[in-house]
Amino acid sequence: MKEKQITAACANDERLKNLYEVSFPDDEKIPWDDLMRLIDEMHLDFTAYYDGEAFVGFTIVYPRPTVNWYWYFAVLPELRGKGLGQQILTQLIKKYEGQACVLDMESPCQDPCSNLEQRKRRHEFYLRNGFRDTNVFRKFDNTEMTVMMMGPGGFSLQDWDEIISELRQHWTWD
Repeated sequence: MKEKQITAACANDERLKNLYEVSFPDDEKIPWDDLMRLIDEMHLDFTAYYDGEAFVGFTIVYPRPTVNWYWYFAVLPELRGKGLGQQILTQLIKKYEGQACVLDMESPCQDPCSNLEQRKRRHEFYLRNGFRDTNVFRKFDNTEMTVMMMGPGGFSLQDWDEIISELRQHWTWD
């Protein structure tokens, strides 16, 4: 799997934006133009992945001194379930090997919800790949998010609030 670092100046590939738009619920997305600004301001690690020359997906990581935040991870819908997401995550884990990394995802325990099975599969995917539950939960609108972690140390609600505070220095939402 080939990687290409994306900066705001070279993020003009419509496939990136389209995948972002279809992969995440509206309440989990920052407007694309704002996200592109944050890529440079926050020094985000925005990586596109290719199987040969074919675009497969992307990741956006917020590298931080204490814990890296795996912010966005998406694979083209028609390519899901073919092991490509596993390949991307394996590369990402290797890239940040030995460092603490967290991600937030829609809670697999929130019921009722329209995508409970998808949430459970995603949770199991991350568990299989070395992540563990932190028992940190946050609610956005009506969606409960759970935080998972891999690497050394622990992760608390205070740690989460610190990441969000850093984000708010660059961008605020209504």
